[in-house]
Amino acid sequence: MTDLPRQTDVLVIGAGNAAFAAAHAAREHGRRVTVLERAAEAEAGGNTRFTAGAMRFAYRGVDDLTALMPDLSEEELAITDFGAYAEDRFFDDMGRVTEYRTDPDLCELLVARSRETVMWMRSKGVRFAPIYGRQAFKVGGRFTFWGGLTVEVHGGGPGLLEAWTNAAAREGIEVVYRARADSLIVDDGRVAGAMVRRGGVTVPVRARGVVLACGGFEANPEWRARYLGPGWELAKVRGSRFNTGEGIRMALDIGAAPYGNWSGCHAVGWERNAPEFGDLSVGDHFQKHSYPWGVMLNARGERFVDEGADFRNYTYAKYGRLILEQPGQFAWQVFDAKVADLLRPEYRIRQVTKVRADTLEDLCAGLEDMDSERALETVGAYNAAVRADIPFDPNVKDGRRTEGLAVAKSNWANTIDTPPFEAYAVTCGITFTFGGLRIDTQARVLDRDLEPIPGLHAAGELVGGLFYFNYPGGTGLMSGSVFGRLAGDTAGKRASGPG
Repeated sequence: MTDLPRQTDVLVIGAGNAAFAAAHAAREHGRRVTVLERAAEAEAGGNTRFTAGAMRFAYRGVDDLTALMPDLSEEELAITDFGAYAEDRFFDDMGRVTEYRTDPDLCELLVARSRETVMWMRSKGVRFAPIYGRQAFKVGGRFTFWGGLTVEVHGGGPGLLEAWTNAAAREGIEVVYRARADSLIVDDGRVAGAMVRRGGVTVPVRARGVVLACGGFEANPEWRARYLGPGWELAKVRGSRFNTGEGIRMALDIGAAPYGNWSGCHAVGWERNAPEFGDLSVGDHFQKHSYPWGVMLNARGERFVDEGADFRNYTYAKYGRLILEQPGQFAWQVFDAKVADLLRPEYRIRQVTKVRADTLEDLCAGLEDMDSERALETVGAYNAAVRADIPFDPNVKDGRRTEGLAVAKSNWANTIDTPPFEAYAVTCGITFTFGGLRIDTQARVLDRDLEPIPGLHAAGELVGGLFYFNYPGGTGLMSGSVFGRLAGDTAGKRASGPG
């Protein structure tokens, strides 16, 4: 077990993706770097351990992707249309889904440095692969990617953590588990370390620079109810039980400026009977993201959202909130046999609340806590409203819509009329919170006068200002990587200088 040092050059609080990016960037300056992880090693890594590993970044075409993934075979290249995802499109997506509230300076850094950052991660031993299983459909013998999201980390979140941890061992970065930072040490206005509790004893760990990268407050039910609003204490937590906002609290205690969408979060449709926190044996498979191919019904048996408003990448992070707002905080997702082969692998796990029937009458009767008669009426009205004359195409927003309904479905509106029928119960699963600390373009934490707090840097979920209301899929890990690297580089440079 690694001993807790009393002195280091750069102290990184947290041990997920953003934290390790910071640690490696700081280490490149030749400084001693210590990473503190509140959890035991088996549960380490925060939400990174629970993610599927998607990474959204700007790329100009297949050449950029082969540089990142040189082991792509000629056969894979021949049967795949990777397209391109230009920086302008990334900017547009960030603006559109956040209702143009994203901080322009931070957003510019995120987009402009996204590709160089994944290439840097590859140089550290992180490997990437195309997201064939979740982001591509085969049309005319070729896989076509959609929604600007093409690449995932090999092995998902656990694979990313393994790669970062192995690289840390090679580079001499100290990782100390079961070490909880309780407060920051401030000397004459400069952050000079943290008070750290380990083994029942609290001791000072002094450093020339501190990077906070220990998550948002999604696992803190009291803060969720305080900032997100009434009812949010009832949400399931998709990931780590350790992300309780301690890094944010420590910084606010010394005068840091809060920033961003404090009443907003990333929240998705999640298995209704999932445990309170993420289950490492199941990982991300409690999510239920194939709703664009069917309909969602609340306890009253009514649709309440446009399931086909946009690609899943651009809606899933906000639909959890809508589910939480329904009676009983749940919904049923309903599909028929025509789309069964489009359902993502998460629908086939053992730990799923599912009803299957050969008639719609039997299906609706079997939906627990549902007004079954009203549900049957709703599906019937939906079927009658579908523009079946418009071709269905899952690769594009196909315009196959409903007409005349109070809640429209804008794309992918297939009738639900082919048995067997299936329904899946979902509730709200919160991923991470959007409110946090204000940083500048060097990832330095700002005080309430919007001046940098010397010696304090931040990255990852606890940075505010990037996401409002919603987020484009795959941007969480990417922002953690970009700003983690930036924070570590800034802290490493400062630790290498005089004073």
